[in-house]
Amino acid sequence: MDHEQEIRVMQREYFDFLDDEADQGIYSTTVSRMLEDGQNRLIVDMVDLRKKNRKRAEGLLKAPVDELIAFQGALKEMVGLLKPELAKELSNMEFFVGLEGTFGSKHVSPRSLSSRFLGSLVCCDGIVTKCTTIKPKVVKSVHYCPATQRTMERRYTDLTSSDPFPSSASYPTKDEDGNPLETEYGLSSYKDHQIFSIQEMPEKAPAGQLPRSVDVMVEHSLVDSCKPGDRVQVVGEFRCLPSKQGNVSTGMFRSIILANNVITMSKAADVNITTEEFTKIRSFAKQNGRTVFDTLARSLAPSIHGHEYIKKALLCMLLGGTEKILPNGTRLRGDINILLIGDPSVAKSQLLRYVLGTAPRAVATTGRGSSGVGLTAAVTTDMETGDRRLEAGAMVLADRGVVCIDEFDKMTDADRTAIHEVMEQGRVTVSKAGIQAQLNARCSVLAAANPVYGRYDQYKTPMENIGLPDSLLSRFDCIFVMLDTLDADADRRIADHVLQVHRYKENVNNRAAAPETADSLNTASTQDENSEQDSSTGQRVLTIYEKNDVLRTKGSGQKILTVEFMKKYIHMAKMVQPSLTQEACEVIAEEYARLRSQDAVENDESNNTAVGGGRSKMARTQPVTARALETLIRLATAHAKARMSRKIE
Repeated sequence: MDHEQEIRVMQREYFDFLDDEADQGIYSTTVSRMLEDGQNRLIVDMVDLRKKNRKRAEGLLKAPVDELIAFQGALKEMVGLLKPELAKELSNMEFFVGLEGTFGSKHVSPRSLSSRFLGSLVCCDGIVTKCTTIKPKVVKSVHYCPATQRTMERRYTDLTSSDPFPSSASYPTKDEDGNPLETEYGLSSYKDHQIFSIQEMPEKAPAGQLPRSVDVMVEHSLVDSCKPGDRVQVVGEFRCLPSKQGNVSTGMFRSIILANNVITMSKAADVNITTEEFTKIRSFAKQNGRTVFDTLARSLAPSIHGHEYIKKALLCMLLGGTEKILPNGTRLRGDINILLIGDPSVAKSQLLRYVLGTAPRAVATTGRGSSGVGLTAAVTTDMETGDRRLEAGAMVLADRGVVCIDEFDKMTDADRTAIHEVMEQGRVTVSKAGIQAQLNARCSVLAAANPVYGRYDQYKTPMENIGLPDSLLSRFDCIFVMLDTLDADADRRIADHVLQVHRYKENVNNRAAAPETADSLNTASTQDENSEQDSSTGQRVLTIYEKNDVLRTKGSGQKILTVEFMKKYIHMAKMVQPSLTQEACEVIAEEYARLRSQDAVENDESNNTAVGGGRSKMARTQPVTARALETLIRLATAHAKARMSRKIE
């Protein structure tokens, strides 16, 4: 059987799959709806194809070029059957097939792509980092010769086409006799094409290694289907293209994915919660009632002693407020921003590291290691075409997540100014090199900084110690001044806690000192809190409390929640949308008026914000503006989410 006969046989099998009137007529109805909407791309689920024709499903994964040619031919035949009035125009129309569903071992990330996937169909997850502009590519050119009054046409294919033999790239200007030719642009055919890069997810990249990326080429209706910062799944053929240096082909090849479907993933975190876990989480919230907030806050970073108020604020940040879009288009942010400023060795960076491990989507950066454009967005030049293109920064990549900025005070003023818009408006506006664009950056900012003088000077005002402008401080919902005070009792408690942590680690190492296999050796040597939760949930049982909780103070009777339970509880609590009651509105209004009216804020019981030991009042750490009113609303909303309450009380 020759190649054309094989294509016809495959086309008949695909037509039988689409003509499913014997079943439920799902794809017949889908094709009709596609034509009514003026679309030319049919999305097919691989699960449906695998159920009806397993051979064709396996062929699509192994040799997608011929299979897609036959599939699209069957789709065109199906369109002619459903719409007989299009029979005359059908020869000039193009229809495409997009794939979705499960791909098994072909579901990869940019890091796991290798040469064994070349020529096969893959599904690649990633985050879009840069996009080129949309360019037209000539498919067919028609030329008219005035001297001979004849018309000629030429078709163009390249290494990204389904044709195995690329045509010449030369554009005809003269015929065989040297007569000049005129291009008939109205009769010529073009197609849109665009190239964007997807990078592996920041939270899935191995620590200490650069994230991998791969280029994706989209054509026709798939162009402009995503923008920098979007998390996508790309289904397409993984192909290599020869690279040239000085018009000489080298042995190095450039890999690219020729997409036939681009699926935008949900911005929500990918956390799987079973029915039993859902019931267990709801019952835990109902049983603990008002104390659930304190229990959750106490379980945040249990290896760090004290800082109760800071842990409560971090819990509010992870839960977040409620974002509102008013009818006139005004956006009220629900993200909570926190600034930790204080002396060295007060666990600022450790708190940031814990948030990085707990938040479902978090990006870490430092003040010296990042610039303003690196945090927001940059306009770069494409090395191949010379065009300008947009590259997303850390805050755009952390959309709907948390950005942790350590050494915040080491940033230059120009770089800090770049994040003002992100912290309040939740977007990045770029107006550079002729590019006008807005990118979503709806993320919470958790920053840690040292005072201006290295250590906190208690003889100067907080504003002089912090050294940040009011325009930036007013965008932080909570500012905590963390002091390393001299207190014998507190020092003793901290020392006992740290020594308890070291004893716990030593016991783990001793217990895993003689592993039997290499796998168990790797598991034991890299064991931490997260891996212990994985091992404890290996039987699909969600453990609420830590079993071997040696970190809590002896005799306190306070249990610590597991990290796995914390993640799933926070994920569920974020879905709750509490509403303000009239009583809550009155309390918030009175508190806001009190903060605005007084010249000095009364010193709370928190040691984190105490400046002087014997003074009952302290100078204000930040200006109380109208943003403080929204801060109170966001904190109250987060507290209600922790209780999984529908009302803010």
